[in-house]
Amino acid sequence: MPKGDTSLEREWKSALYTYVNQYNRCEIDYRPQTSERIVTDPEFVMERGERMARLDEWYRKRRAVPLRSETSAKLVRTLIDGSEEAVAEVQLYSRLFYEKSGITHREDRIERERLTFLRENGHWIIARVEREVPERRPAGEGRPYQQADFVQAVNRPLLNREVLGQGRSAIRHIYRRDLAVAYADRWWNAGNPAYEEFDVDCTNYVSQCLFAGEAPIHYTGRREAGWWYKGYVNGAEMWSYSWAVSNSLARYLSGSSWGLTATEVDRPEQLMLGDVIFYDWDGDGRFQHSTVVTAFDAGGMPLVNAHTVSSRHRYWDYRDSYAWTERTVYRLFHIADEF
Repeated sequence: MPKGDTSLEREWKSALYTYVNQYNRCEIDYRPQTSERIVTDPEFVMERGERMARLDEWYRKRRAVPLRSETSAKLVRTLIDGSEEAVAEVQLYSRLFYEKSGITHREDRIERERLTFLRENGHWIIARVEREVPERRPAGEGRPYQQADFVQAVNRPLLNREVLGQGRSAIRHIYRRDLAVAYADRWWNAGNPAYEEFDVDCTNYVSQCLFAGEAPIHYTGRREAGWWYKGYVNGAEMWSYSWAVSNSLARYLSGSSWGLTATEVDRPEQLMLGDVIFYDWDGDGRFQHSTVVTAFDAGGMPLVNAHTVSSRHRYWDYRDSYAWTERTVYRLFHIADEF
């Protein structure tokens, strides 16, 4: 415990540690719990039960076996710290290990929750669990971005100077999948300070990975056209919607005929390292989340990295995500090897 913790703080933090232990168990053991539940929030308990049943079926279909979960909780801030109630925002960093075909895989994920602790009959319980599902909040499109949408940063150098003003480059490019993956693994849980970091950062991150793989910028100077990024220039936000918005990048890849191009494929097994997946959680035709392929499991199925909810080597279909629904639709894009 940090120095200066009061007795009450130690008590509700002890309840937090119990919660993390139960959280770990629920990630790998889907049988009904026999120990006393620390959480009394009925909505959360029902949602967790449904998710556990879904994960049990999910692992069986994948022919994978969850082995262990290691989750650490970081106290981000305490909103209320009273004698009968405490409210805290916590960051949960989970490392999940599972086995498939004799090979052990590891997945990393970072999520945030707001927990409300209440003191009842001399014991602390968690009366409410509030969890944001940021993958369901697509970045804005069709309007200028507002300063408040992004983390404040100083102006950055312009990128791809050879295409500025021309709209295209005559330089022949080879897509370096190894560099795209190396970048994705380097920055999966942090923002590269050379770029703006968005509140909804998944597509910005995927675009950075593509660019790190030497995909050529298509600079048009118009936010609704091309695929480009210049950062803040004289206080103005300068990047195309396709750089930062899932639906726009999916549309760009489906229609681009030069520079950064891609082919939509039908099955995840057809994807390669550095390829891209888009997610429409509601099945309404608008894609809200983007990931980049960074590895494969023992069965040849893609594993992906993402931002917004920082994830590394996560199974591609996201059925473990709180954003996933039965209506989820995917678009799978194989990035061209040459541009």
